[in-house]
This record gives sequence, C-alpha cells and structure tokens, in this order.
Amino acid sequence: MWLIVGLGNPGGEYKLTRHNIGFMAVDFLMEGLGNPPIKNQFKAEIAQAKIKDHPVIFCKPQTYMNLSGESVQPLMGFYKIPLERLIVIHDEIDQPFAQMKIQKNRGHGGHNGIKSISGLMGSMDYTRLRLGVGRPANPNIPVPDYVLGKFTKEEFAQMPDFLNKAGDAVESIILDGIQKASTKFNT
Repeated sequence: MWLIVGLGNPGGEYKLTRHNIGFMAVDFLMEGLGNPPIKNQFKAEIAQAKIKDHPVIFCKPQTYMNLSGESVQPLMGFYKIPLERLIVIHDEIDQPFAQMKIQKNRGHGGHNGIKSISGLMGSMDYTRLRLGVGRPANPNIPVPDYVLGKFTKEEFAQMPDFLNKAGDAVESIILDGIQKASTKFNT
C-alpha cells in the first residue's frame, strides 16, 4: 500500500492558493480514479483507491500545513505503510510554475509541512513531488503572502495540464520507481 499525501491548508479561503497545490493534485488524482469516498480520520480527509492494481491511500491533512505530520505519522502507523511508500506532494517556490521535481531524502527547504512530517517521522527518507509555484515577481511581496495568494489567470489556464503531469509522475513513481520517474518528470 502507498500513501499519497497532498499538502495544503483546510478552509475555503485557501482553496485555490499556491500553498494548496498539493491538495489540488490529490483531488485531480482522485477525480481520475472515480472520486473514491472520503473519510475523516487521523485529522485528515482520506480515501482509498488503486492505481493500476496498487492500493493507495490519498491523504489531505486538515491540520493546517505546519502540523501535517500529525496526520501522516499516525496514518502510516495504523496502516503499517513503510517510509519508502510515502509520496508527499507540495508547493515549491524554488521551481518555476508548472515545473516539478521528484526527490527523496532531501532537507525541508523551509517548507513547514515537510518540516512537520520529517520531524514526526524522524526521517526525510521519503519521496517528495515538488510542484513549482515560482517566486513572486515583485521582491517586495513576502513569500508567505505569495504562497497564500491565488494563482494568476494564466497559471489557472495551465493547471489541468500541470496536474495531469503530476498525476502521471505519481503513477510512474509507483509503477517504475523513483529513479525512472525522476528521469522522466524532473524539469
């Protein structure tokens, strides 16, 4: 079984913000799998499905970004999911919009959701799908304001293709392994 975690913040005010692209990716993946029923457990919205006969649990922590590990760690323990079968999808300001990078065993890079998960898991040895949201064009815009801001019209127009590519990357990680997936999808 795989655990696919999309990071974001709960609540309508955050719904279409850059910081919630992890939630958006999980929603897109679940939609492609027929929208499996969602349960509220482990301080998260979770749903079970299969990706090409591989059982997966989708997770959207409802703890707010900075406490995401409070959902992930007990969920992994309950289902006995090994760390190598954890995929965390999150926003990445150091990647231009619509680019992505698959990595494993990397530092948190200042991302509080990753900090929380790594801290509670006691390890950074899991797969991350870093979805590029870019940096603010105006250096006077603080990064927290930028990531909590909504995507531009131009970015929204590209979103279906970007999320589809993210879904393909998750599938490739599961079916082909991180090395092949990285070679194919890292931009």
